[in-house]
Amino acid sequence: MGSAPAQIPTSFGHELRACLRCRLVKTYDQFRESGCENCPFFKMEEDNERIVDCTTPNFNGIISVMDPTRSWAARWLRLARFVPGCYTLAVSEALPEDLQNLCEDEHVPYVPPKRV
Repeated sequence: MGSAPAQIPTSFGHELRACLRCRLVKTYDQFRESGCENCPFFKMEEDNERIVDCTTPNFNGIISVMDPTRSWAARWLRLARFVPGCYTLAVSEALPEDLQNLCEDEHVPYVPPKRV
């Protein structure tokens, strides 16, 4: 998880998707080209099916974070350790169990979405 910024979405329409682990928002094509900058172990750029499994088009709100370590909003949303980029405020789906296990194997935290 370096400090190089993530790709900024090239369009804001129905093709936007959010990573289910870190909530990074990009287009499907951007995930296909470069994967998720915060979750490289998902290897989305190598497997198009993995993009569908690791991301969702169902999310609420978008926030742009330029300096996650200094932003109170990023800290409040638990984004302070991620790369600069566009993030959703909340996702409505949980990461599939096999991918949750992958996170555990990689020693990276996964916090499932809160059920309302």
